[in-house]
Amino acid sequence: MSGNSMLLAVSALAGLIIAPDPSLSTVPLACQFAATTFSTIPASLFMARVGRRVGFTIGQIIGAVGGGIAAYAIQSGSFGLFIFGSILFGINNAFAQYYRFAAADTATEDFRSRAISYVLAGGIIAAFLGPQLAKWTAELSPVMFSASYASIIGLSLVSITFLQFTRIPLPPKPELGGGGRPITQIMAQPVYLVAVLSGSLGYGVMNMLMTSTPLAMTFCGFGFNDAATVIQWHIVGMFLPSFFTGNLIKRFGVINIIAVGAALQALAIVIGLSGTEFSHFTAGLIALGLGWNFMFIGGTTLLTEAYTPEERAKTQAANDFTVFSVVAITAFSSGLLHENLGWTSINLISALPVALVFVVAIWFGLRRQLRRT
Repeated sequence: MSGNSMLLAVSALAGLIIAPDPSLSTVPLACQFAATTFSTIPASLFMARVGRRVGFTIGQIIGAVGGGIAAYAIQSGSFGLFIFGSILFGINNAFAQYYRFAAADTATEDFRSRAISYVLAGGIIAAFLGPQLAKWTAELSPVMFSASYASIIGLSLVSITFLQFTRIPLPPKPELGGGGRPITQIMAQPVYLVAVLSGSLGYGVMNMLMTSTPLAMTFCGFGFNDAATVIQWHIVGMFLPSFFTGNLIKRFGVINIIAVGAALQALAIVIGLSGTEFSHFTAGLIALGLGWNFMFIGGTTLLTEAYTPEERAKTQAANDFTVFSVVAITAFSSGLLHENLGWTSINLISALPVALVFVVAIWFGLRRQLRRT
């Protein structure tokens, strides 16, 4: 987690240093997200065969190699090699997606919810540790950020060491084909469409503004440490509500929470449009992270209403592929948009999908109420 949160702070700026064109600065991060998207299912199948400990260890090794290659690429000025290193780290992230499931499977029934909470707590720790590590290592090498990527090797070695002393049960083998209705029929349901819109557009808007922020802050004259601090608080906003979002959904309903999440992202956009002081970037990114949490967890919760148990695997796979495809597209486009249109235009463009999610959520909520009466 710490390595991933560190890269959120440095990837676009590192890309800006060695990219042949500034508009391509976020392409390595986009390729990282794309690699995660296309590797998640293969990682699950691989770990079902060899076990999670072996899978997590191999994932960390791939991440370490990716960090080393990216560090060398920055030193040598090779943009293509930097993209390749980012892809390898994206594959590592695909394996890391399953840590929360491993925590649930390892824990007893009574301890399971707390085990998952501890994994989420790791996200809070990573929010501070990752960008802080980026601050410490950014200028340790002759070329800025090379040492930041090299530090991933050390983080991976620490993770590998802990994994060897952790007993993790073999996961159940996923049944991707599954039974039940055809996936096209499942995807045609309004509940599925609202869930996917909430997850994909909420994640996409968050990702586009987040990856653009270090570029915008650099353009406004802020140093890297300032940008890293903003990313720290943003990631706290992303993960901290996870401890109580489930309770809020139970109390107020999933549709209301999705709508509140869209409203929070709209607030982030308003703050972004109101100024470019450090306080604007910080407050805007915190609101953006909170909105992402409500929309992503809300969308994931709503998705469970779209499928039967035998349809779970293929429905979740279709949802995840859509969500992370949008994430990869927004990561790629953020650098292009920032270079050609600027920070203000990115915020204005982001307002459209946020408004769409809010309107669709309200419509779906009213539709449900009318059907119940």
